Amino acid sequence: MPTFTAADGTALAYHLRGRGAPLAVLPGGPMRASAYLGDLGGLTAHRRLALLDLRGTGDSGTPDDPATYRCDRMVDDVERWRAHLGLERMDLLAHSAAGSLALLYAARHPHRIRRLALITPNPSALGLRATPADRLAAARLRADEPWFGRAFPAYEAWLAGDADFDEVFLPFFYGRWDDTARAHTGHEEAQTNDEAAERYFAEGAFTPDATRAALAALTAPVLIHAGEYDGGPTPALARRAAEHLPGAEVNVQPGAGHYPWLDDPGHFVRRVLAFLGEDGDAPR
Repeated sequence: MPTFTAADGTALAYHLRGRGAPLAVLPGGPMRASAYLGDLGGLTAHRRLALLDLRGTGDSGTPDDPATYRCDRMVDDVERWRAHLGLERMDLLAHSAAGSLALLYAARHPHRIRRLALITPNPSALGLRATPADRLAAARLRADEPWFGRAFPAYEAWLAGDADFDEVFLPFFYGRWDDTARAHTGHEEAQTNDEAAERYFAEGAFTPDATRAALAALTAPVLIHAGEYDGGPTPALARRAAEHLPGAEVNVQPGAGHYPWLDDPGHFVRRVLAFLGEDGDAPR
């Protein structure tokens, strides 16, 4: 397991999987160990994945200062990792909450990005975020599912702040609530640093106006890959985020939730490879 050292002395780990041109991968959660990404639906057959464990997660060390769990504070970790990997420019893939980390990185270091793939990203860095109404509208698309009758009232109460998180509504985060999805969510608690997650979106993490202005300098192609059934981001929110990224394209995966590589691995890999290029030379 390779490691490198952050500017504050924290030891950070990453994992190498697969073969082909390198693809740097940032995990979401927020603050969930990269293990949950698996092989990204078989993407490892085409690209060499370098999956970072963010500070305080997975095999990475715990920083002395917990304030460094804030999203913007970790941009320097990503830049130090790029230099450690020896990449002049990198193909970068980020999932979920890491979408904001990747956007902040791209705003600060636009010349270091060759291609940017944002998978069901949280676009808070752009001043955009899924609302309870967005999530409930997406949930209603699942009304024909056998578990919907029990799950929807609990989900609605949680989003309104009237109830605690309840595992009964976990199916809303997946396009298919099957054994694969159940196994995947079963590892979430052990893989997530809850203290770090609470600090990730802390006040001061984002300056959306400045970030949007800085992203005007980003010339790299950008893909925003959304799931048809995902409530955060919904396809509509993904399209709004794309408006702030020069030349960004949006793809909506049919029947997918927040983890599209689990719902239809073949579709996910084909679409991401069409953007990234199997050999690292994707079409512009």
